[in-house]
Amino acid sequence: MTSPADTAAPRPADSGPGAAHRPAAWVRTRLRAAPLAALLAAVLAFGTVFLAAAFPRLLDRTADQGLRDFLHDRGPAATSILATADLGGDAGGPVDNAERLDSDAARLAARTGLLGVGPGGPVYGARSVKPRLLTNPGLARPDDADPAMDLLYVQGLRDHVTLAEGNWPGTPAKDGPVPIAISRGVAETVGIHLGDILKTASATADDTAPLAQVVGIVEVADLNDPYWSDLPCPDRACLNFTSGKRPAAYWHSAGLVDASAFDRIRTWQTGAQDFWRLPVDVDGLRADRLHETGLELSSFLTGDTANALANATERPGLRITSQLPTLFERATARQEAAAPLSSIGPAGLAGVGVVVLCLAAALAGDRRIAELRLLQARGGSRAGVVRRLLAEGAVTVLPAAALATALAFLLLPTPRWGGAALAATAVALFSLLALPLRAARLWSRPRPGRARRRVVGELAVLGLTIAAVAEVRRRGVAPVGEGADPLLVAAPLLLALTGGLLLARLQPLLLGTLARASARRPGAIGFLGLARAARGSGGPGGGQRPSVLPLLALLLAVTTAGFGATILGAVDTARTGAARLSVGGDASVVVPVGVAVSSGFADAAGALPGVRASARIWADTEVFVLGGSGAVRVFAVVADPTAYAEISRSLGRGAFDPAALSGGTGGPDAPVPALLSTELAERLGPGANHRLRLPNGGELLVGNAGTVDSTPALQGDGRLFVVLPAAPAIAVAPELDRANLWLATGSADEGELRKLVREKIATGTERDAEAAAAGPDALPAGYTVRTSVGVTAELGDDPLQRSAGRLFWTAVLGAGSLALLAVLLTLVRAAPERTALLARLRTMGLRPRQGLTLILVETLPQTLVAAVGGGLVALGAVALLGPSFDLSILVGADIAPGLPVSVPAVLLPTVGLAALVSAGIVAEALIAGRRQITTELRAGDQR
Repeated sequence: MTSPADTAAPRPADSGPGAAHRPAAWVRTRLRAAPLAALLAAVLAFGTVFLAAAFPRLLDRTADQGLRDFLHDRGPAATSILATADLGGDAGGPVDNAERLDSDAARLAARTGLLGVGPGGPVYGARSVKPRLLTNPGLARPDDADPAMDLLYVQGLRDHVTLAEGNWPGTPAKDGPVPIAISRGVAETVGIHLGDILKTASATADDTAPLAQVVGIVEVADLNDPYWSDLPCPDRACLNFTSGKRPAAYWHSAGLVDASAFDRIRTWQTGAQDFWRLPVDVDGLRADRLHETGLELSSFLTGDTANALANATERPGLRITSQLPTLFERATARQEAAAPLSSIGPAGLAGVGVVVLCLAAALAGDRRIAELRLLQARGGSRAGVVRRLLAEGAVTVLPAAALATALAFLLLPTPRWGGAALAATAVALFSLLALPLRAARLWSRPRPGRARRRVVGELAVLGLTIAAVAEVRRRGVAPVGEGADPLLVAAPLLLALTGGLLLARLQPLLLGTLARASARRPGAIGFLGLARAARGSGGPGGGQRPSVLPLLALLLAVTTAGFGATILGAVDTARTGAARLSVGGDASVVVPVGVAVSSGFADAAGALPGVRASARIWADTEVFVLGGSGAVRVFAVVADPTAYAEISRSLGRGAFDPAALSGGTGGPDAPVPALLSTELAERLGPGANHRLRLPNGGELLVGNAGTVDSTPALQGDGRLFVVLPAAPAIAVAPELDRANLWLATGSADEGELRKLVREKIATGTERDAEAAAAGPDALPAGYTVRTSVGVTAELGDDPLQRSAGRLFWTAVLGAGSLALLAVLLTLVRAAPERTALLARLRTMGLRPRQGLTLILVETLPQTLVAAVGGGLVALGAVALLGPSFDLSILVGADIAPGLPVSVPAVLLPTVGLAALVSAGIVAEALIAGRRQITTELRAGDQR
């Protein structure tokens, strides 16, 4: 191949005889000739390769951190492996002691494999399974129930507590009480003092009740230390409740013993055991290895590893349990639920990035078209030109790509590197090959039928899009455990591509129509700008139609942004609705059995700022409808009809007309009007009146005043219930005035409600001591205050979802920035011809301001058409693909499947991206337009 560099030139006379001429190197010459273009190519390669390498690593980090945060939130007890075995030494087997516990703990920890052992190491010891009741007079008894105590030996105790009074427990005397230490919290709550000998109740007539003597009072260094997790209340006294219909509260605690007291632990109560709790190294878990980790955990719990450990420890009855398998399943389900949201944004960003690289190659090709044609005319071969262009691009693209990849790996560390390296390599090769491949086309003969080939290609894209959408609608989202659904991620992008091709066909017609309409108006600026936009000026000499690439870039960005924003908006809306249904309104107060919601509390709570409607409610499940076919158990609700109807209407759950429950004199023979659930009315059959049996044995005659499908005080549909008006029902059965539930709508403050519960309801009870010790906003056991705002926050407190949302919006911002770059590249590509036109018009009297207006009229309509088209495609994608989505896992509650179409959710990113690109166009016109025109006027028209 020949080139200007290949042509030999005469050597100067002073250069020396015989010296050969050495042509200048192609790459150095070209880089010196266009340093700015080379710098911009390197910057573009750096940016796109960095994004390609960063987003896979960001996805990996998001998945890993989401898994770890999810497990950390469950607490150390849930993320540990618990091994237990019967306390040895009473059946001729090996005698348990501290040394045997240590060796068995080491064996267990050595077989954890991928799980690892978390900070702090194993926590192990021996404990009594059942507590003994303490009979000493003077101990705290909230409901006249004796306090209970376990005996506990835990290894490493002295590293986690300090001795406040007395001595450490020692070896117990043969026939004396077992020496124990208790925490100061136990001593103060239960009323135990240093030196007390604690008496216990005999379980049977032959049982000799053991004694315990308090020889030490210890203080726990850190109550939140994972060391205390899953231990039977050693650091404080816990308030428990007896079983039965009327549970009684009692204090439960643990006495800490020395390692020499294993025999006393065994005789304290039946069922003593050794235990080992192995905290899993949550920070070492990886989302991509969760399946393999789950298999290894299964082997540790019930498989070969468990059998090997039972043999190695000589404990045939070794039992190993953990909540981690369930947590792993939930974590996998959460990852799969968040996968579309995490993937759609980066996929859209990748599509826009490809468009930008194609535009950059087109711009470089147009800038050098004359040079390439000259090389072709002088006999340059395709291989020679491509080889030189590859060498030229390698000098700019490859160092920038290597630097970008290294920076992404440095800033976003993660154990996985294959996906990031593959994506970075693909983008670097695309950046390197785009211009040489475009140049190689110059050596190809033009083939007829270009329009036909374009139609065939567009129909192929349309067919592929229809097939993808139909398949997604047919089979739904890929099942949990199969990873991100590539078809679901690709379908919105295919829809955007189809929409872009359709808009490319329609845009000239639309803009041509606007141009013809503007021709009838005074002034030539609008007509000229719209006519040029319809004709297209994207290439040298003006194209015959606008370039589809910038249109496609913006449409891809808007479609993915609108689709993902719809998912996020639907999750937020569904989460709020699920929270309100769970609460029964916007706020609820539930009191324990035997306690009533006072009218004073109801009046004070109803007067709180933000409360719109509130009602005291009596609700119980121990109500029966008596009939000829027997008694039917129902859920009964007694409330003020007007307030309860307003709550039902606001909640959209069981709305009814309060007039239906009016009437009813409250006399013994007059029926009280009642609303029946639809299923209950069908089961009872015809008949206007029915008799209710109340929990205290009384009866109430009710009349069927209508049916509803659901009611706010009861969660779930298809349940049997009855709703009664308060006044007539209470007149017949006064016990129904002891309301145990309060519901309200509005924006009630949860802190204020808790304060009112403490002041108006939960006052003067001994069980309030635990709540008072926990903090000023804590409530006694059995009292519950919930608000829809709080429940919504709990449902949304998912690190993986938050990370996926942040990743999505980051990708949207990146896609919007690249779409802006695509439009700016298009402006730069058309700048020479546009500048020449404006210079000619300036000589004909065009003012500078009119020139800038012409630029905006020519470029902005295409941007607005692309933004509107992207928004419409996003709405279409939601309508077509929405039925395949099940947002229950993302919401955190069971909801109906499907993704509703939401215009506001699509409108916000559409307007935002359109405004961003439009602002960039205006800025480019203001900054570059006047300077380019002035330069053109100085240089003259050389075209």
